[in-house]
Amino acid sequence: MTQTMMPSLSRYDAIVVGAGHNGLTATAYLARAGLKVLTLERREIIGGACVTEEVIPGHRVSFTSYFASMLMPTVIRDLELAKYGLRMVGSDPLITVALGKGEIIRWWADPERAAAEIRTWSVRDADAFLRVDRELKALAAYLQPFFLEPPPDLAARGFDRIREAGRLIKRFRRLRGREVAQLVTFLTGSLGEYLDRHFESDGVKRMFLANNVYGKHGGPYEPGSAVGLLFHLLSGGDDAVQGYSGHVIGGMGAITQALAASARDHGAEIVADMPVASIKVEAGKARGVVLADGREIAADVVLSNADPKRTFLSLVDQAVLPEDFRRDIAAIKMAGPSAKLNLALTREPTVIGRPSGADAKERSLFTIVPTLEEAQRCADIARFGEIPDRLWIDCVIPSLVDDTLCPPGKAMMTCFIQYVPYALREGTWDEKREAFADSIVRQIAVHMPDLPELIEGRVVLTPLDLERTYGLTEGNIFHGDLHLGQLFSMRPVPAFSQYRTPVSGLYLCGAGAHPGGGVTGAPGHNAAMQVLKDRKRGKG
Repeated sequence: MTQTMMPSLSRYDAIVVGAGHNGLTATAYLARAGLKVLTLERREIIGGACVTEEVIPGHRVSFTSYFASMLMPTVIRDLELAKYGLRMVGSDPLITVALGKGEIIRWWADPERAAAEIRTWSVRDADAFLRVDRELKALAAYLQPFFLEPPPDLAARGFDRIREAGRLIKRFRRLRGREVAQLVTFLTGSLGEYLDRHFESDGVKRMFLANNVYGKHGGPYEPGSAVGLLFHLLSGGDDAVQGYSGHVIGGMGAITQALAASARDHGAEIVADMPVASIKVEAGKARGVVLADGREIAADVVLSNADPKRTFLSLVDQAVLPEDFRRDIAAIKMAGPSAKLNLALTREPTVIGRPSGADAKERSLFTIVPTLEEAQRCADIARFGEIPDRLWIDCVIPSLVDDTLCPPGKAMMTCFIQYVPYALREGTWDEKREAFADSIVRQIAVHMPDLPELIEGRVVLTPLDLERTYGLTEGNIFHGDLHLGQLFSMRPVPAFSQYRTPVSGLYLCGAGAHPGGGVTGAPGHNAAMQVLKDRKRGKG
């Protein structure tokens, strides 16, 4: 794709720092509203952590984010992403979990079919699955509207406070007492306790564990770990299907390419390989940006798609920010617990225990997930700077569904890994990178014995690589952990959860703002709406 080489103007209505998927979403919405928008990306390609890149020449895969699940249907429709080439293929089963000794359990898109499979493990759990599936989807539906609007404003005063209370009542007026209790349980309770209460089979519990939030801190027995089940049952895809997940044809980079094309069609300029050194602030107001080469570009407003720590502790002069705000931003928990391994293969690997008649969709997914107790131990080991011997590994072979990624007969595999530490107790990630990759391959080979001999090329991304290459502070893919103290009105900090910041005219539009991480487009959408609202009211 041809990139704009240089900005055409010296002043814009809005400048967006970072061309990740949320930055591009905000860009497209603002340009669609008639603003002159410039988006600047420090890497030579746009997309942030939502990109398709080569492992070896001619062999591409989604390097970082790797599966579409929560991309907001509103964003897909408003920005006409299908018109710009976005095509997704829904997965079925949603998850395939390896339990060891050739045993596999699958979570099918049809709840009745999933229950039928679970019945071979436990009749009681099959009935419980249908009940839990209905309850979880109902609770997720209550949360859905909050994803495309600002969270409740805890700092509101006067009439604004009354209006915020009315908005909350409107959203939850249909909640019954039992549902309120369930919602509180999910926001504060642990996944392990929830699953132990409802299910008896270890395999079924591990299947639910595999459908929790990837990249989140803490094991399944820690408070707040149950909320991931609700996040994964939000609506996504073209048809707003609850719990949707699917392959993106062309890899995840096709999402950001479609967003960029939509934004450009509305007049936005998007420039790659142009890092921003700082956000210029004068008299308490954002006035534009200073590029790494020293040039300045002016703007009425600036939106940062960088995470809160990078934005406020690196890009903004500390002297213009309140001390308590800087302290709160510095305290945001990052220390990303995840890594990636991308493989180019000579052919599709063989999986022990997989049915011979499995179709391409089924063969494209494979998760190696520990028991609840083992997962908790892994998280505890990583917390103290060690790499656990047994890892949680989610494997996707997208080339089985998407033949655009590699030559015929070849295969691409991308693997998401957790729990690993950002800061190692001994040694460095640069020293341990390849040994770490070898360990991952060995663990997968327990279930895919021929995998090692099929590898033509590999690229491993440690938490340190995620920070250095993709600008994710401490390698955190969510721009800050997803737990109750850093969600909704607490994100990034309680006094500034409305995308605005202490600097007038400076907004957060990335995953560090509500509703958080994942390829949703929601933070970008919501930040753009806030900018347009403030312009209309003469604020900022």
